[in-house]
Amino acid sequence: MIKPRRIGQAYDTITHMWQSKDFNRDNGIQAHKRALGFAKENGRALDIGCGCTGRFIDLLRQQGFEPEGLDISTKMIELARERHPDVTFHHRDICEGQLPSKYDFITAWDSIWHIPLEQQVPVLTKIVESLNAGGVFIFSFGGTIEAGEHTDDFMGPEVYYSSLGTNGFLKLFMDLGCIIRHLEFDQHPELHTYLIVEKGL
Repeated sequence: MIKPRRIGQAYDTITHMWQSKDFNRDNGIQAHKRALGFAKENGRALDIGCGCTGRFIDLLRQQGFEPEGLDISTKMIELARERHPDVTFHHRDICEGQLPSKYDFITAWDSIWHIPLEQQVPVLTKIVESLNAGGVFIFSFGGTIEAGEHTDDFMGPEVYYSSLGTNGFLKLFMDLGCIIRHLEFDQHPELHTYLIVEKGL
């Protein structure tokens, strides 16, 4: 298992992948527009694993939210602050402590899958607890059948991934009293999957 801080250090070395003119800034945008359609309030929002592109920050602002970002990569946070100097960014490990505030919308696109498998349940529980009633959470994950973890060096440095499996995530959110709003295997046949949930009133 690779600890989250090691993941942050790995991402420090590959920020150029997201700064490249070839990076697809539309990645995840339609999914987020779908999720935003379920939002009842447009107050504070949090982008977990925000990276440096600012594309979800921009979208949230367009929808009238007051967005914040959170990332464990020092370099990603530095670049994010340069792009949006008037936005609050938190440099921290999502596995440690509570989230900074309560939110009406939280996104964790291509980020939660990097935390240790044994941290998936407590971290996702913490995220739901940080939503206001009726708040919306969207996140992407590896849509495996069973829970599992693995590492690969596809992007260069070795990076860790974990998943509760599709049914594992669905059960967790139902146990937490959430409403399942949308589930999509959006890059089939790849296992990339995203889920939209709403916190119960």
